[in-house]
Amino acid sequence: MAILIDENTRIIVQGFTGKIGTFHAQDMINYGSNVVGGITPGKGGQTHLGLPVFNTVKESVRKAGAEASIIFVPPAYAADSIMEAADAGIKYCVAITDGIPTQDMMKVKNFLRRFPEEERMVLTGPNCAGTISPGRAMLGIMPGHIYMKGNVGIVGRSGTLGYEAADQMKRLGIGVSTSVGIGGDPINGSSHRDILEKFEEDPETKVVVMIGEIGGPQEVEAGIFAKENMSKPVVAYIAGLTAPEGRRMGHAGAIISSAGESAAEKVAILKDLGVTICPTPSSMGETVAAVLAKL
Repeated sequence: MAILIDENTRIIVQGFTGKIGTFHAQDMINYGSNVVGGITPGKGGQTHLGLPVFNTVKESVRKAGAEASIIFVPPAYAADSIMEAADAGIKYCVAITDGIPTQDMMKVKNFLRRFPEEERMVLTGPNCAGTISPGRAMLGIMPGHIYMKGNVGIVGRSGTLGYEAADQMKRLGIGVSTSVGIGGDPINGSSHRDILEKFEEDPETKVVVMIGEIGGPQEVEAGIFAKENMSKPVVAYIAGLTAPEGRRMGHAGAIISSAGESAAEKVAILKDLGVTICPTPSSMGETVAAVLAKL
């Protein structure tokens, strides 16, 4: 098993015929993902990369059985594309787009709340690297070759650090069940806690790596959830130990705005909650290996 996607997931690409959408759609197809078409309004009926182009997401659901979507739509229109996917009945959506206005994401979050929880589309991103279940499917922009199939789940705000964790583990012979990028924006579709809950329910995942950073309460909330609800060990790396307070660092969400949001504070709280801490980004693989050895 895996979470969110597998080899049978029927994927569409929103922004399919654009330069970026084309490049990454081809990469996903080459990886083996079950891409069934894409969306570019006004180009419906054409073919692209040997696959059908649809005018709307609803049309792709009706004609191609689309279940999951990836967004390569410019920031000004990306929120509408996410809401279109939800309205069409897409089950899982990855928003790759960076630079979506915060106010637009507030509209998206409010729109998603209109649906009953059991029918609500799962959204990860925006400003994320996507999701990969190694050997099964890739719904994102990550270098697929660095991921080895295995039983460690990864969830992180930073795509690059997610790549680093997967590469370090592969070098040690440790594989990944699913790696999920939730994005670095202050308002995102899914939190660390949301993804930890899915990993807890996945029988294949034995350990979860949580990659966080300064800013926001998500990592601490996830730690509380793990202590109270998870049977699986959680390993965490929190970036930004040397970041100056009050200065934005990289991601839009990476700014310390209140107590408990600095890297040092998060590390201290997570330790108290029983989470195993990676002291440096270069130690993620060896820390996971030590935790796995105790199982």
